Amino acid sequence: MNQGTRCGLVAIVGAPNAGKSTLVNRLAGTKVTIVSPKPQTTRFRIRAVVMHEGSQIILVDTPGIFAPRRRLDRAMVAAAWGGAQDADVTLLVVDARAGLTDAVRKIAEGLAKSRVPIWLALNKTDLIARERLLPLTAELNAILPFVETFMISAEKGDGLDRLQAKLAEAMPPGPYLFPEDELTDLPNRMLAAEIVREQILRQTHQEVPHHASVETEQWTENDDGSVRVDCTIYVSRATQKAILIGDKGSRIRAIGQSARIELTKLLERPVHLFLNVKERVGWDEERARIRAIGLEDAG
Repeated sequence: MNQGTRCGLVAIVGAPNAGKSTLVNRLAGTKVTIVSPKPQTTRFRIRAVVMHEGSQIILVDTPGIFAPRRRLDRAMVAAAWGGAQDADVTLLVVDARAGLTDAVRKIAEGLAKSRVPIWLALNKTDLIARERLLPLTAELNAILPFVETFMISAEKGDGLDRLQAKLAEAMPPGPYLFPEDELTDLPNRMLAAEIVREQILRQTHQEVPHHASVETEQWTENDDGSVRVDCTIYVSRATQKAILIGDKGSRIRAIGQSARIELTKLLERPVHLFLNVKERVGWDEERARIRAIGLEDAG
């Protein structure tokens, strides 16, 4: 690499639904992490690579930090805190509308012990009165003095140019970790599983979404340039399986169709997607299954 290159990790942390995934996707300029209106969508750390002014900024999108109950929850929270410790900069994203919630307070207090520089991004600032922003910033800085503060709207792109430029400057000098044209290290198999899970989140309600795990079982390259993808959806109960399949298979067909369209667009090639639903009682307490979806078991 030529001299003058910079490269570093930026951990994006925050409470569920703060807009972390939307921010990562907007900065990366492509869809690398699933976005859903339901909390706890991101289950593992997904890196997006952003190039800016000779700097390679590796964004680590972590699960929202919340009070864990199941083994799966504990693994998700451990992944989020781990991401914050491994980074060169940690960016705390706060939903400005929700303000200083108990969850945000706990995260800020936890980050106060970190040796990593902590930056603050107040998100969704386009949705609240400007005069509410300064008191909120002051309240947060009283818990943890932030090195930098940004007022942004990840949805609209407001304030992101300044954030990106500052992140590029803050990256330590060093060679790039990824080829410049590589936008994510998320393997295509995981991407396929995540896109299917996104459609489950969008198209089902109540207890199903967060009791469903998707794994890509087969990835077959075809001679004509298309790809066959076989995914299995694991659920905890027979009732959830019935909801997912729907009347005469209508729901699972709709999920598969939407996911296939999205994958075809992202991979820029024809995709043949096959979905299978299996009941697996207590999968979210299984160590092997938690590791299979990309998380370390937090015990």
